[in-house]
Amino acid sequence: MRIIIFTECYRPIQNGVVVAVETLADALRGAGHDVLCVTPMMPGYDESNASVLRVPSLPLPVPTAYRLALPVLPDRKLAPMMRRPSVVHTHSPFITGWLGLRTARRYGVPLVFTYHTRLEDYAHYVPFEPGMTRRAALRLTKTYANAADAVIVPTRAMETHLREIGVRARIDVVPGGIDVAAFARGRRSATVRRTLGVAANEKMVLCVCRLAREKNVELAIDTMLAAPRDARLVIVGDGPHAPQLRRFAMRAGVAHRVTFAGELPRVRLPDVYASADAFLFTSSSETQGLVLAEALAAALPLVAVDTAATRDVLARSGFVVPGEPRVLAAALEEALRLQGRGQSTEVWRFERHRVADQVLAVYRSLLEARATG
Repeated sequence: MRIIIFTECYRPIQNGVVVAVETLADALRGAGHDVLCVTPMMPGYDESNASVLRVPSLPLPVPTAYRLALPVLPDRKLAPMMRRPSVVHTHSPFITGWLGLRTARRYGVPLVFTYHTRLEDYAHYVPFEPGMTRRAALRLTKTYANAADAVIVPTRAMETHLREIGVRARIDVVPGGIDVAAFARGRRSATVRRTLGVAANEKMVLCVCRLAREKNVELAIDTMLAAPRDARLVIVGDGPHAPQLRRFAMRAGVAHRVTFAGELPRVRLPDVYASADAFLFTSSSETQGLVLAEALAAALPLVAVDTAATRDVLARSGFVVPGEPRVLAAALEEALRLQGRGQSTEVWRFERHRVADQVLAVYRSLLEARATG
């Protein structure tokens, strides 16, 4: 099968969407399929990979690493790299998404759209009235999803959400995948803990996310006020909200118990998870939260803010509690007492090859439906 993936963000950016797209693409290739990723050009990034096609892009009018793709598809490059595709799979309703739609219509092949992001929760990035921006985001999501032959969502909660906003297209629930074995192989390391500022007598509470307003990291920092005194919060990740979060920790009086580790190479993350004593997740804007699957694979005790998506991901694992600092701190204290941790069987739902098989099943069902008229 020949698959063209269109994504608004890709390497060198690190976030959950990039991880999900790259993991899926690698697993599909491993299963013997040809996969081309079409994504915006990133100045200064050397892409020596024939399986990635960069389209022209412009900087966005806000301080961000993301780029605005131009609606130009260089067919003369695309044809020899991919020839006629079997399926087009898009991961954004923005310009790359519409390029993907145009490509699917041109070749008469199915269009699959994976819904990764609740765009309405990102209204604060747009310099317009928030209510109007949220409504526009919901309308864009609905319009684009209804143009697809199938929409993939990572949780049942997101299927419910899309139906509530008027999406009538076929919806399949397939989680984002990870390399479960890699995170299960992580090794607890005193060196890693020291590098992250964790003293020998401290408990390491890990938070992994992009540092942005919608991730609600302030709640994790506030939780430290009521958390056990020997707990240290280690925040792995970077983003536009990092300076504000450092100031917030200072004002809250817990900066001495918080490590801002910055963005780490993905290859180092299994040992970082394995070196922690608990995982804290405070975002309420996720459609899934790949880091929850990573923490499950690492057999870490989990404390997470209660949302419909979080409950879908964790099932019966971890402590899922209201997003209040004292409640989170109490759950964290209980999580830190856990001994003899074992990996939850729930995590195998996220194994990358299993996820790729489910996505392939969606592709094949659409192709069979077309073949039979």
